[in-house]
Amino acid sequence: GCELTASTKSYTFQVDEEDDSDHILALSVVCLTDGAKDECNVVEVVGRNHENQEISVPVANLKLSCQPLLSLDNFKLQPPVTFRLAAGSGPVHLAGWHQIVHREDVSFEEDDDLSEED
Repeated sequence: GCELTASTKSYTFQVDEEDDSDHILALSVVCLTDGAKDECNVVEVVGRNHENQEISVPVANLKLSCQPLLSLDNFKLQPPVTFRLAAGSGPVHLAGWHQIVHREDVSFEEDDDLSEED
């Protein structure tokens, strides 16, 4: 997780470019925490589209008096991704999970299948 505030307006999640594993980042909950004012707090996700252009999409608009928490049901993102507090002063807490899927050598898998048949 991470926390966005008036002094820390963004957080970037990235992985090592040389890592050949597949990475999935899933956003579960965005919520206001202690000290939040009754103002609109807009959280946006900044990433890259299929043409490698930077795009930003608002994912949450939280206000203490009407919607202090939003469940995003494990909204999946492809790193690198930046979470930015586009409006408001927070603090806004983001929680989720990171899954790493290791790619296996195809030739190794084929050898295993042959040895099992023998």
